[in-house]
Amino acid sequence: MKVRIDVRTYTMVAALIIIWVVFSLLEPTFLGARNLSNLARDMSETGILAIGMVFVIVSGNIDLSVGSLAGLTGGIAAMINGWGRQGSLLSISGALATGVLAGALQGAIIAYRRIPAFIVTLGGLMAFRGVLWAATRSIDIPLNAGFFERIGKDYLPQSWAWVLATAAICCILIAALRHRHVIRKLRLEAAPSHLTLPKAVAASFVIVAFVTIMNTYEGVSYPVLILITLALALHLISRRTRFGRHVYAIGGNAEAARLSGINVGKNILAIFMIIGFLSAVAGVIMTSRLGSSSSRTGQLMELNAIAACVIGGCSLMGGRGKISGAILGALIMASLDNGLSLRSVDIAYQYIIKAVALVGAVAIDVATKKSRT
Repeated sequence: MKVRIDVRTYTMVAALIIIWVVFSLLEPTFLGARNLSNLARDMSETGILAIGMVFVIVSGNIDLSVGSLAGLTGGIAAMINGWGRQGSLLSISGALATGVLAGALQGAIIAYRRIPAFIVTLGGLMAFRGVLWAATRSIDIPLNAGFFERIGKDYLPQSWAWVLATAAICCILIAALRHRHVIRKLRLEAAPSHLTLPKAVAASFVIVAFVTIMNTYEGVSYPVLILITLALALHLISRRTRFGRHVYAIGGNAEAARLSGINVGKNILAIFMIIGFLSAVAGVIMTSRLGSSSSRTGQLMELNAIAACVIGGCSLMGGRGKISGAILGALIMASLDNGLSLRSVDIAYQYIIKAVALVGAVAIDVATKKSRT
């Protein structure tokens, strides 16, 4: 039986390991528990945007407005909380509602007016940033004490982290066994048992190692927990639901999807509502972590999110991409940022190095496609 190996994914994992090894040799504190905890927390905002961007890119579209929308929604939450003296729940709800409405507006224009997503979201990038500038007048908006201020900084109690880790491991093992049972019941080819079990064990080992390292410092931070929860939810949506299958079908061939009965417009609208919601989540976390909001919040985040998706294997032509790949891409980007900052590398050279990493990832993708054909 032939076993299909995802060469690109393993290549990116190898690249991440090389990056970590190099930076750990140059800076011994890089692999310390404190730095890894900070790295995971710093990547959470880009990761949240990236997992939503997967749906957008897979459908054959692009969203250039997520950074500005994250800044705007974070600013709205800060204004409600800081200037309006309202509670955390109302502040966060207002931000999330704004994100969904903004995503719905852009999605409706793209889906039903047939204006290219690049143009619509480029307009959104400028409009959302303009609204934020007009509302704040370049004044930083501090937050009031409360859950909103802590959500981007606090950590999950260590005992709860182990409870969630144990539950996750049990789910992984049960899912692996159940999947194999279903495949055999349907008399389809299943991966050999000597490969199925090691994959589940490897995933369990990663979870245990992650929680152990995080608990060595302060614990698993709330932003990382939110990222993991959202990533798992979107992974299940993309792989286990009709909507997820329709998104991939639209990205593969929108006209064929329409002829097969898929409501392309409705699905595009839903995709941009999802990315709008996730932009608001990232904006709330970013504002909480910084302790305030400003007119500069969220600048260039859309580029980091797109880069994370491309590095993680998303095709800008649509039809291909994974949530796990976006997380891996975001981790690579965050590792480069973190390691270069620890070495006090000039910001100009940081941009150049990240550009080389992005182009190199695309080159690997092209080479992988050629080898398959």
